[in-house]
Amino acid sequence: MDHQPKFFENLSGAGKAIAVLTSGGDAQGMNAAVRAVVRMGIYVNAKVYFIYEGYQGMVDGGDNIVEVSWESVSSILQVGGTVIGSARCKPFRTREGRLHAALNLVQRGITNLCVIGGDGSLTGANLFREEWSGLLEELAQKGKIDAEAVKKYAYLNIVGMVGSIDNDFCGTDMTIGTDSALHRIIEVVDAIMTTAQSHQRTFVLEVMGRHCGYLALVSALACGADWVFIPEYPPEEGWEDTMCVKLSENRARKKRLNIIIVAEGAIDCHNKPITSEKVKDLVVQRLGFDTRVTILGHVQRGGTPSAFDRILASRMGVEAVLALLEATPDTPACVVSLSGNQAVRLPLMECVQMTQEVQKAMDEGRFLEAVRLRGRSFENNLNTYKLLSHKRPDAELPKTNFNVAVLNVGAPAAGMNAAVRAAVRVGITEGHKIFAVIDGFEGFARGKIKEISWGDVGGWTGQGGSILGTKRTLPAKYLEKIAEQMRTNNINALMVIGGFEAFESCLQLYEARASFEEFRVPMCVVPATISNNVPGTDYSLGTDTALNAIVETCDRIKQSASGTKRRVFIIETMGGYCGYLANMGALAAGADAAYIFEEQFDIRELQANVEHLTEKMKTSIQRGLVLRNENCNENYTTDFIYQLYSEEGKGVFDCRKNVLGHMQQGGAPSPFDRNFGTKISAKAMQWISKKLKETYRKGKVFANTDDSVCLLGMRRRNLVFQPVAELKSETDFVHRIPKEQWWLKLRPLMKILAKYKTSYDVSDSGQLEHVAMLPKEAETGAI
Repeated sequence: MDHQPKFFENLSGAGKAIAVLTSGGDAQGMNAAVRAVVRMGIYVNAKVYFIYEGYQGMVDGGDNIVEVSWESVSSILQVGGTVIGSARCKPFRTREGRLHAALNLVQRGITNLCVIGGDGSLTGANLFREEWSGLLEELAQKGKIDAEAVKKYAYLNIVGMVGSIDNDFCGTDMTIGTDSALHRIIEVVDAIMTTAQSHQRTFVLEVMGRHCGYLALVSALACGADWVFIPEYPPEEGWEDTMCVKLSENRARKKRLNIIIVAEGAIDCHNKPITSEKVKDLVVQRLGFDTRVTILGHVQRGGTPSAFDRILASRMGVEAVLALLEATPDTPACVVSLSGNQAVRLPLMECVQMTQEVQKAMDEGRFLEAVRLRGRSFENNLNTYKLLSHKRPDAELPKTNFNVAVLNVGAPAAGMNAAVRAAVRVGITEGHKIFAVIDGFEGFARGKIKEISWGDVGGWTGQGGSILGTKRTLPAKYLEKIAEQMRTNNINALMVIGGFEAFESCLQLYEARASFEEFRVPMCVVPATISNNVPGTDYSLGTDTALNAIVETCDRIKQSASGTKRRVFIIETMGGYCGYLANMGALAAGADAAYIFEEQFDIRELQANVEHLTEKMKTSIQRGLVLRNENCNENYTTDFIYQLYSEEGKGVFDCRKNVLGHMQQGGAPSPFDRNFGTKISAKAMQWISKKLKETYRKGKVFANTDDSVCLLGMRRRNLVFQPVAELKSETDFVHRIPKEQWWLKLRPLMKILAKYKTSYDVSDSGQLEHVAMLPKEAETGAI
């Protein structure tokens, strides 16, 4: 779709008043959304108001509705919960209460409302909008407002953002707070695993989700739990026996611990609740295992928001203000939401109706329908979990006689092990023999290959780095030896999990097919690198974990600066020539600037940044944060920028520098990377099986077409297999980055939120879509 870019400069908020409130249960990331709404609103010259304590504050008025400034939202990005408070509000459910609320808004000239909350809060907002003109007329009749006000404030515009840790809202891949809640759950599971391992214990973990099993399902996928109970998919009759058999089989396989995850709303097929206590008693009575229950409770709502939630909420907040500026009296109330990595607008009531449909289906026992209505992403999670958690007896498995090799190439990235685990288990289920290659192509050439079984990869999802071992060596110099090893071990397909080197390796093997017939087999690349520089995909495995490490460090550094005042930190991130980590890290940490290779800069820009920080030091926010990608410029090094800032800022601020280095590569994988790795790898192995069947003739595999060597990438809203030969033209091989990168469109967002004047292309937004049309594959967002 070729269209002229549309910039929001011509959208002015002058004369408009926007109010923001948070309502219902709190969720991490709400503050990031509030901050984005306030700053974007002020940026377009609108007046912005806080409404404290949700709808209760709107009804009570007075000091609960306050005009705010740019500095009002400083330092809240990294804070969990909501700083403007949230409350359940009975009065707003009555017309009398809504009458008070309307009066309080009209008195301040507010006709644009941004509501951050769950489906109840958003439904309430929509009712308020529908009643608005009637409420104003009633106020005029009672003499509370004049006829002029009725005319002037005739329409109320509403935009919603969904803040809910349960991810129970249809139409959006991820609600604000879900990713952070998963972080809390996984931190607990990882901690419990070590103690359970020591004592050979069974742990039953209860997580939130009264009506939605998303948190339970995804955390079960992320930690490889033995069993999971969710409201949408009750276990079949006789589940007690099945579960106990499974647990004892696992123990017999030398597995020292069992993890069972229960959603608080879990039910059996007769709609009777399944509680964590009930599950514990069952295991103790039937198996005599030492079993403990841990109820996570409100821990899941707490803590600091993850990098994903901060970026999501910041994007949503800016999009919400754009939606309010563009709204006309005929525009229906909308929700800004995420589909894949794209912000979309959806009619609020369509989403609410769809969400209520799910509950209705569950109440009526139509559970398969409930799973389908939750969306393709939820369905994929469930199918992948079922595929990977239960090994079918050998007698039931098909036998294909195909041998598939799995290897890691390039630098280690979190999530690689989850990807290997999924590949091995799906491969075995499909009937193949799976061979693990140690130390990449170097190990391959030396014959470091061994068959790997289902049990060998147990417990791998939560491990950081690469258990198989990985090397940057490309196959070009070992082609003969690799061909020989493939012949000796009769390898019929390759799955290569790694970064830019993995892409290059498969390209080299593809190009060597003319000389070596051994390479005429299906090959699939699963992108895994913290740099996010692989062509053909918007996200690589490991990027999310690295981003969280950067953001966590930036939070600590900002905190240290708030004590000393007037200090600027310059932080160097990794990423090779790709500025993804620096740019997105800056957006998530609330930095003042980010220097990247993709956007050339000169001494004038450095000077402008110093002046900008000098101005900032005159306000109440007396600290600065600047991120620099390691290869953004060969002359403007981190030391140079540090010295320049120190000299130019003399007497105004002092500087410190920090090189984050390899801490960005380490650490336990984030929930996002565990799940993305698991799902993308399972899909890749299924593709390999399909290709093996297609290319098998006369007793051997012969794959010689371009589409038999593919990279599986996340593109906008879908997972796509792309031939590496075609991706060659999209790649800058000198700097090892794709020629076009989607996230550069988010760059102005960071600048706007740091108070720079800039232009922002909003061509992608502004179209109101319909829920049914949304492709729910979007495996990004919806981990």
